[in-house]
Amino acid sequence: MNPNLKPSDQVALLAVLDPKSQAAATVTSGWLSMADVQAILAIVQTGALGTAATVDAKLRQATSAAGAGAKDITGKAITQLVKATNDNDQVMLNCRSDELDVDGGFTHVELSITVGTAASLISASVLGFYPRYQPASHIDSVVEVIE
Repeated sequence: MNPNLKPSDQVALLAVLDPKSQAAATVTSGWLSMADVQAILAIVQTGALGTAATVDAKLRQATSAAGAGAKDITGKAITQLVKATNDNDQVMLNCRSDELDVDGGFTHVELSITVGTAASLISASVLGFYPRYQPASHIDSVVEVIE
């Protein structure tokens, strides 16, 4: 470990889905470029799920920031969360840039969360790791980083 490097220089907060009661629908992080990071970690959190609610999450890929050619990333979907056992749980989805369809020109990733049946409390963060340039660049909503 290099004591001169701060964790916030090595990990970028790329996207958030702020905590909320999400009605039955799909919400996404928006398309995130993998050009400046070598891997991402999406963290999905649940609070109290609605009666008979389900939560699904997956990572998708595209060839542009506009979502061109969007498709799922193979093997990057969670096991469905359900009201009976998954109140106040977290899931983590890892993805390296080389797991995208790079031969097909895929360069962007988004987190997609689908709440089914009933409104449920959810939130999510997407972190970028191994920045190609340091320090790592955070989204604009990061208003302070304590050194």
